[in-house]
Amino acid sequence: MTPAALPADKAFDSTLALLREGYRFIPERCARLGSDAFRARIMGRKVICMTGPRGIRLLYGAGGLTRQGALPPTVLRLLQDNGSVQQMEGAAHRHRKALFMTLLIQEGAAEQLASDFARTWAQDLLAQGETCVLDSASDTLAGVVCAWAGFGPQISQDPRLRKTLYEMSARTGSVGPGVIAALMRRRGVKRRLAAALADVPSGSPARRIAAFREDGAPLPPEVAVVEILNLLRPVVAVGRWIAYAARILALEPDWLRALATADTAIAAQFCEEVRRVSPFFPMTGAITTKPLCHEGLDLPRGQWVLADLWGTLHDKNAFPLPEQFHPGRQLSWRNPGACFVPHGGGDTATTHRCPGEKVTVALMVSAMQVLCRAVTWDVPVQDLGVALDRIPAAPASGVRLIHLRARGDGA
Repeated sequence: MTPAALPADKAFDSTLALLREGYRFIPERCARLGSDAFRARIMGRKVICMTGPRGIRLLYGAGGLTRQGALPPTVLRLLQDNGSVQQMEGAAHRHRKALFMTLLIQEGAAEQLASDFARTWAQDLLAQGETCVLDSASDTLAGVVCAWAGFGPQISQDPRLRKTLYEMSARTGSVGPGVIAALMRRRGVKRRLAAALADVPSGSPARRIAAFREDGAPLPPEVAVVEILNLLRPVVAVGRWIAYAARILALEPDWLRALATADTAIAAQFCEEVRRVSPFFPMTGAITTKPLCHEGLDLPRGQWVLADLWGTLHDKNAFPLPEQFHPGRQLSWRNPGACFVPHGGGDTATTHRCPGEKVTVALMVSAMQVLCRAVTWDVPVQDLGVALDRIPAAPASGVRLIHLRARGDGA
């Protein structure tokens, strides 16, 4: 089947519809058109939009694709940047990806970061007395990951720098002056990290990235800083997952009581289901570098393709009653299957699947241990709704908690 044989969105250009509908744009059109793929035009470019496992297998398994040019320039610069591992393909991609696999999966990063975060966040919450979970978790994560990477207090304790690390992901779906300001602040952070590298300890993650060799030479300094940011920024973004998990605790207190005595495995299943149901990354894109035939779809060279992550996570064939929150599905980043794609699909070592899932789940579990065991709190009246027309989405209030106190202090 050629692209011309696919059903098409009726609009001449669907950019405004995408901005208006957000996460629903691809899956609802696929459902309405009775196909897992359709043709559209976005930002003046012809694109094929896909939902479900076929699209995931294409973008996270087929050869002959590149990520270069597949994202809007502002999104690229805020999230990945030029020269990053996400923009590479083939053997070069796998070689640099191995560094991130070592740092984030094979060594003790998950355990160290989770321990440091739980201790620091509990202290921060008790000192504050009340909090917005999205803000406070993200801020604490920024300080913790900068210190873990090897940076001293002049970096890890700088509130403006920590906020900028958060805004790199928080501003990706925005337009206007706020995005420009975030890009300018990102450039400032890159300059500060580059200047601070001289004082980073030998053997630290930041120093190991700076010393990583390709083609017989260390990474260029500007590329090394980009990749260090690609280590820091995603950890800070876990604060959004933590806010989603806290939202469920606030809406369904039975989970608070259950997790107070649950073991780590049960808490991890809870967190994995939070990752499935909660809107985070809506879609991912690539461009074909040669003609491809993929599962009955013939794609010409230069074809832009968008694969729907959000809709795939709600595929009723993979997840019966997909709108229901059900940790009993026993999902795991270790055995994700074709549709459990909160961090992308495919094999982590060889495709563009994010290598940070082990760290993400460990941090979420540690956050649940803080909220369910270390502190007690009340939930004020607030808007806990999640607007799917905003990318990235989040609970409207960020999840406000009040009367924070150590568990046992009159609780």
